[in-house]
Amino acid sequence: MLGNFVTRILILLLGYAYPAFECYKSLEKREPEIHELRYWCKYWILVGLLTVLERIGDVFVSWIPLYGEMKVAIFVYLWYPKTQGTGYVYKTLLQPYVSRHELDIDKGIAEFRIKAGDILVRTCRCSFQWIQTTIPRIFEALQQQFDINQVENRR
Repeated sequence: MLGNFVTRILILLLGYAYPAFECYKSLEKREPEIHELRYWCKYWILVGLLTVLERIGDVFVSWIPLYGEMKVAIFVYLWYPKTQGTGYVYKTLLQPYVSRHELDIDKGIAEFRIKAGDILVRTCRCSFQWIQTTIPRIFEALQQQFDINQVENRR
């Protein structure tokens, strides 16, 4: 076992920093190759999905021995050219699932946006009402304290 700290550093370096630099190099070529750009887009889609699943699932599976090391291995598997991991995982797992459920996913996102917007509006209204009632009370309390201090200073 490498230890949690070392594993996290390796994930940052091998899962994010190195692929980001390779992606940067692909973008900055004089004539970027479309297959390279598609490859890195697929990689970052998978990394985004893994990151979301990791945040949810870590609570339940982080106790598994060598769990951190397995995450490092998954990241390396995805970008290592000889394994073709990104292409395989994208084509065999992600693409078929998303293409079958794309309309449902779009509908869910649209509903979420509406609900999130409603919550934001309600929260802002409540916050403004609280500010409108609380700020004058604070000034009144400060004024009363100031008046009390002035009276005491005159004695």
